[in-house]
Amino acid sequence: MPEGPTIVLMKENLQKFVGEKVVSAVGNSGIDNELLINKKLKEIRLYGKQTYLIFDKVSVKIHLLMFGSYEIDEQTKPDKSLRLGLNFKNGKALFYTCSVKMVDDDILKTIDWEADVMSDNWNPKNTKKKLKAEPKMMVCDALMNQEIFSGVGNIIKNEVLFRVGVHPESEVGNLPLKKLNELLTGARNYSFDFLKWKRTDELKKHWQIYHKKICPKCGQTVIKKNIGKGKRTSFYCEKDQKLY
Repeated sequence: MPEGPTIVLMKENLQKFVGEKVVSAVGNSGIDNELLINKKLKEIRLYGKQTYLIFDKVSVKIHLLMFGSYEIDEQTKPDKSLRLGLNFKNGKALFYTCSVKMVDDDILKTIDWEADVMSDNWNPKNTKKKLKAEPKMMVCDALMNQEIFSGVGNIIKNEVLFRVGVHPESEVGNLPLKKLNELLTGARNYSFDFLKWKRTDELKKHWQIYHKKICPKCGQTVIKKNIGKGKRTSFYCEKDQKLY
């Protein structure tokens, strides 16, 4: 599943269409494509893994889900996987195997934009407040909760927990204040590191624990286990990551 930093890159690639009108719209997402024709793309807003294309009087939410992808200008994938294709005078934006939904302005007003860890408006105080309200939640679930850490995915979760030395099954309420603060800072900082490494196509080179078999700190075997509510895979070292 694409994580927040990947979606930031997608926004950057789509930016050339802001201010342009849709010439034609195709795709099998189920939305009324005709409603987008002649609409000007006013803005692109991100909420973690979700992208909002904001037009005149209508907006489109795109979520790449587990296997979604996009292309700019050139179509290389089959039409059957094309959920939405937007043609502008200066090119086209194509979205495949993803969720595409129409949303109205009222929905946009209910989104907590401050929860996006890569946003300039990210509010760590509010994030900490949400964490403290869920003392029994495992930290692996907390980091993957998009209402708390919007944009964080499984790679970021694993790498951050290893860097701060916290076992993924630790309960939020048991974390010392210092570790709680490290979790907040780590999630944001690693997200921007992720973005930097993604730009240069060297993300995997910097993985310390994700998909590793041996801990780089102590040489002990890395544990691979599906844990938490979502049963997402966690990689961790029992020696270097403390269970709180």
